[in-house]
This record gives sequence, structure tokens and C-alpha cells, in this order.
Amino acid sequence: MQRKLTLSIDAMGGDAAPGVTIDGTAEFLADRPDAHVLLHGDEALLAPLVAAKPGLAAKVTIVHAAEKITSDMKPSQALRRGKGTSMWNAVEAVKEGRADASVSAGNTGALMAISMLQLRKMEGVHRPAMTALWPTLRGRTVVLDVGANVEADAEQLVIFAIMGEAFARATLGIERPSVGLLNIGSEEMKGHDEVREAHELLRNSPLKMDYRGFVEGDDISAGAVDVVVTDGFTGNVALKTGEGVARMLASRMREAFTANLASKMGAALAMDGLKRLKDFMDPSNVNGGVLIGLGGVSVKSHGGADARGFARACVLAADLALSDYRTEIAANMARVGTGGLAAE
Repeated sequence: MQRKLTLSIDAMGGDAAPGVTIDGTAEFLADRPDAHVLLHGDEALLAPLVAAKPGLAAKVTIVHAAEKITSDMKPSQALRRGKGTSMWNAVEAVKEGRADASVSAGNTGALMAISMLQLRKMEGVHRPAMTALWPTLRGRTVVLDVGANVEADAEQLVIFAIMGEAFARATLGIERPSVGLLNIGSEEMKGHDEVREAHELLRNSPLKMDYRGFVEGDDISAGAVDVVVTDGFTGNVALKTGEGVARMLASRMREAFTANLASKMGAALAMDGLKRLKDFMDPSNVNGGVLIGLGGVSVKSHGGADARGFARACVLAADLALSDYRTEIAANMARVGTGGLAAE
């Protein structure tokens, strides 16, 4: 039986907050009736929204925060002026042990800065990484880093691999996830020095990791491995490119199936298949990025997520909070030895 879970939610973060965050919270709690939620934000705005949801008031506690982090606030400004805001307080509840994980759809840079300041980095982790769950032909693949670090040296890439493996086990339920390093080719002589060095470290490490070597860009969507490791610059470009292609295909498909009567009839006949495809590609179903490598769980929801998408981010936070992924990361970090990867 799962233990009692408490989520700490920045109710004021996101494009359509607090309406969407309250709707998403209610949807999450409908599936997790034993959980409790701390809602941080303007009580005058939150109270009537909570009261309008039957039974929700008994499952949440509103924690008043008069201010919020704005979308245009720089990370440095968030650190100087963020104390007491809904985002700051949501993360602080995790730091103080009043909650198991936090969720925010607010300013990404600000959330990263506030989370790193309050939750600190795990021992041996030089730089936390941002993860993404990528839809593939085989299901979902974890990709990291997707934006937290523009550059990453060989040792950091190995640490990303350790963190990504544990994350995949906790979120995808795969007992022994396969791991690959993103490169411009599968041949060992290709790629820059950092990637080739990381390849050697992973191949010769004492980790009991299912390391498959180099993977290429098209291997991500093919689902060639369960975890794809790269630096934040490359990962973010790949992620944004993939999202753009998905939106373009969705737009072109709508045009094709509504062009004339015959195509509309074809769309009606293929409706079940099209609906399954839409659900699979819908970002709401894989919403939630995690700044992994911290001393606590902080989940970033897309700012434009709908209620279902925000609920999925809450599910991700809950699954991570109830898992042993940070213990696994610490154990593997100890196995390779902090700062001693090259000697292994």
C-alpha cells in the first residue's frame, strides 16, 4: 500500500492560472484520493475556485501567498524578489519536509533557480539536468538534458546517464532501461571529444547499466533506447524541433482530412485510429519536466497545459516522490566515485 502523499502546488503559475491549476489538481486528486495538496497562491482567488469543486476543499489546504513570479522575471530577479511568492513557497514546502514534491507551470528559469537554491544538488551532481518524456514508436523515451546546461563535459554526461536510468525506472516502470549517448553517428570515431570520452567511461564503468553506445537523432523517435543522454543545447534544439514537426503534421492532417467531402468521409471512417494518434501525440499526456539531480522533487508543467496536462504533471511528481530513484542515483554515484570516473 502506498504511503500518504502530499503535493505542493504553485497555483498561480501558468498561462491560465489559477483556473487550470485548480481543475488539474481536482483531476489528479480524483485518481489519487489518499493524496493531499498544498495550494500556494492568492487565497481570495483560490477559495471560490476550490469551493466550486465538490469535495475538493477537504483534500487541499490553501496557503496564502500574495505575490507570484511573473513570466518575464529573470532567474536572478526571482532569487532576489521571489521569497514569499507562490512558486517560492511551493518549493520551500518540499525543502522543509511539509510536502513530498512540488509542481509549477510558471517561469521555467525562475523555477530552476529557486529549486536549485532551496533543494540543493545531490552529492556528486555538478549540474542538475532537465528531463523530457518523448513519444516514440515503442512508447516513451527519456531525454536529458533538454535545457538546463548548454554544455556538458564527459563526466557530466555520465552523471546524466545515471540519473536518466533511475528516472526511467521510476516513471516508465522499466526494470533495466537501455541507455544511449546522442551523437552524429553510431561509429566510435564520430562526435566531439566529450561525447567520445563519455562513451568510453560508460562502456568501461562498474555500473550495471544496459548501455547501448551511440544513438542518432532519428533513433529518439524510433525508441531505439529508453534513455537518450545529451547536453542541454542539443537536447533543447531536438525537443523544439520535434514539437514543431508534430504541430506541422497535425496541421497538415487537419487540412488533408477537411479538404473535400471525400476526405471528410475518409476521416470519419478512420476516426478511431486518428483519435488514438492524437492522444499519443498530445503533449498533455506527457506533460512535466523534472530538474533531476536535486535533493527534492520539483516538476515543471508546460505553461500552456490544460487541466489534463497539469494533472499529468502532478502524477509524474507523485510517482517520483513515491519511488527510490534518488537513492538509486546516490548508490550509482558512489559506485563510480565522485570525480573519479576517468580512473575507473
